[in-house]
Amino acid sequence: MIAVTGATGQLGRLVIHALLKKVSASEIVAAVRSPEKAADLAALGVQVRQADYTQPQTLLSAFSGVDKVLLISSNEIGQREAQHKAAIDAAKKAGVKLLAYTSLLHADSSVMGLGGEHRGTEQALITSGVPYAILRNGWYSENYAASIAPALTHGAFIGAAGEGKIASASREDYAEAAAAVLTADDSAGKIYELAGDSAYTLAQFTAEIASASGKEVSYVNLPQADFAAALKTAGLPEALAEMLADSDAGAAKGALYDESHTLSKLIGRPTTRWQDVVRNFVAKI
Repeated sequence: MIAVTGATGQLGRLVIHALLKKVSASEIVAAVRSPEKAADLAALGVQVRQADYTQPQTLLSAFSGVDKVLLISSNEIGQREAQHKAAIDAAKKAGVKLLAYTSLLHADSSVMGLGGEHRGTEQALITSGVPYAILRNGWYSENYAASIAPALTHGAFIGAAGEGKIASASREDYAEAAAAVLTADDSAGKIYELAGDSAYTLAQFTAEIASASGKEVSYVNLPQADFAAALKTAGLPEALAEMLADSDAGAAKGALYDESHTLSKLIGRPTTRWQDVVRNFVAKI
């Protein structure tokens, strides 16, 4: 039995579908906060169980009889470490034989603010006694592609990453990697640094938007504080704006770059070209 937490999230759903290509639906548990939102997964034959990070008993019930768990990091920044520790404790009590965790690229040395909670979770996992695998995911190409529409509207793609190289991959790539680790027999004790095969600067990313759309779009590099202010003005919550600006500043220092090709080796194919992600987004606008 394999359980996936956050299974109704964007990554979680993709992991479920990747697992369905490898194991029977009856061997998969979708562990979710709101089971009513997982009707589509239940229709596939997947078991749906409630798992709320703030209610430890639901975690223990969700992991009952489960051999392997994929702990997809919570999206509640500032509360994640405590939530993840609750899941690790429940996995230990349930006798889980492998707990895989979606961490951050080079989390042990990352200058990004996001790294703190991931480092804390990794340490809690390593010292828990539960066999573990750590999936240090790089950036999703979709993270930047989500800003393509406003960039086309305003003729500018804004950021604070400077000339930093970003080796992103698609969510589907990372989902396939998680499924590969969960279904392998030799994953315990391993830490995977996962990133795209090729890298780009945000200026190159913007040039691809212009090429794909046939419109003039320029990259505008801003100081971190100005980028955060612009995001808040655009309506983003303060915490999210600050996190995105900090992440760009980290990217400028190489925090989102890796050339190990571990991800493509794990999934057995080249990672999805970031140019293809850009063009797919442009085509939908």
